[in-house]
Amino acid sequence: MAKAVAKKKKSKSSGKTAKRKLEPLQWLRRWVLRLVLGIVAGFVALILLYSVVNPPITHTIWAEQRRLGEVDRMWVPLEEMAPVLARSVVAAEDAQFCRHWGFDARAIQAAIEAGGTRGGSTISQQVVKNVFLWQGRSWPRKVLETLLTPLVEITWSKRRILEVYLNVAEMDEGVFGAEAAARRYFGVGPEALTARQAALIAAVLPNPKERSARQPSSFVQRRARQIADGAATIRADGRADCFED
Repeated sequence: MAKAVAKKKKSKSSGKTAKRKLEPLQWLRRWVLRLVLGIVAGFVALILLYSVVNPPITHTIWAEQRRLGEVDRMWVPLEEMAPVLARSVVAAEDAQFCRHWGFDARAIQAAIEAGGTRGGSTISQQVVKNVFLWQGRSWPRKVLETLLTPLVEITWSKRRILEVYLNVAEMDEGVFGAEAAARRYFGVGPEALTARQAALIAAVLPNPKERSARQPSSFVQRRARQIADGAATIRADGRADCFED
């Protein structure tokens, strides 16, 4: 009888010890889950907010401001930009913009086949990266970009996505958005850009620190001519309908 009681006490003691060992792990899992849910809720809240409120700053703009001391930027609505600028940027960066839900499978395949020497990101993905995340090619950023892009596509209109992109994209070193770029390069407002000027700005977008629309290289001039043709094409075949008035 005494042995049975001793075994029972020992069993209870072992159970309490195991429980104490499990409690820190359970506490850690609980707080990790809360942290993840908090981050998700924060992103969702920002996506909903920025569907109607203009982002005050982005990580890229903030980083360039710290590096350069100041940046040139001013927000303007899409209706105050020359329509040919929107068409030129879409033709240059994401010709299927109106026909995809955030990802362009053919562009991604082409990027893979090119061995990563060309980008496969859509304008929607670039907006997510520029507004909510950071620059770079790290896996955590790419995973977040992949998760957030469909949420932006569901919540924002195509017109809103393009408007945000045209206001936060770097278009010269320390120059962000169409308004600042139009005045820096050509001394006019974004509403007064010609088809050639719009195409030159679009040609600069992939590499704004090394390309210039004011003093375009032969490559940039050739690329701008291709973009001008592409802008006319997407207007004619309906691929600009989702953001045109």
